[in-house]
Amino acid sequence: MDTLPVARTAEPTTHHLDRAVALAVENVARAGGPFGAVVVTADGQVFEGVNRVTSSNDPTAHAEVQAIRAACTALGTFDLSGATLWSSCEPCPMCLSSALWARVEAVHFAADRHDAAAAGFDDAVFYDFFDTAPADRAMPVRQAAAGAPVAPFDAWRSHAARVDY
Repeated sequence: MDTLPVARTAEPTTHHLDRAVALAVENVARAGGPFGAVVVTADGQVFEGVNRVTSSNDPTAHAEVQAIRAACTALGTFDLSGATLWSSCEPCPMCLSSALWARVEAVHFAADRHDAAAAGFDDAVFYDFFDTAPADRAMPVRQAAAGAPVAPFDAWRSHAARVDY
């Protein structure tokens, strides 16, 4: 199942969460991951996404990200202010960050991170990463010396045609 926009009138909220769960179950039948998501815009447009990590060899192709991408592409915007994200499972830190960057207003989920862990999807390491002091993290993330580290931001600030986000 591709993440094409599904434009239709919004239905009662429980329907969207049930749809996200159904998308996840359908995706498993197609050899995909057990995750589905639905974005409902403020004006009631609905966009769906399923986990495409293994089918696209893209570790960022989580259901929530796919639904956000579908909505933004179809609407021609990166700003989903007023939208709601419905997910079959509690969003991982990447998906939650994506929702924040898209200015999604609310996120609702069915299963939680502990349910996912019981099925072999333990995101605890990612949550723990952000709770660990930078010097103690398993993957080093360090600022390094560069000739002109703020040059991109200087260019951005002086670029009259920039699109703020």
